[in-house]
Amino acid sequence: MGRKTLETLTESMFYVLMALLRQARCGTEIAEYISAVTQSRVRLGPGTLYTILAKFEEVGLIRETAVEGRKRTYALTDAGLERYEEELVRLRSCLADAEEERRAMDYETEDGAQTVPG
Repeated sequence: MGRKTLETLTESMFYVLMALLRQARCGTEIAEYISAVTQSRVRLGPGTLYTILAKFEEVGLIRETAVEGRKRTYALTDAGLERYEEELVRLRSCLADAEEERRAMDYETEDGAQTVPG
């Protein structure tokens, strides 16, 4: 069974949507925002960024709001905000699962026997 388009966002895709939450931005502003928010952990080159922007525009998650020469500005659509919120729920679920597994590990000995927390 195939996944529907953009069912799971990549980290870069997630941050592109985040960059557009509060204001419209051009590609350079989006890349700078992401670099700042992630303390340069996530860096988007122009090829990756504009591929993501084109895909998001194609499926209606963002819309172009202005064109000044080569500078294009994008804004989040209602569908984009909804997709961002869905991804937040998915990521929070992943984190909750990871925390639960980590807690379970804390109660196991090396041979897998359960110990009682002290």
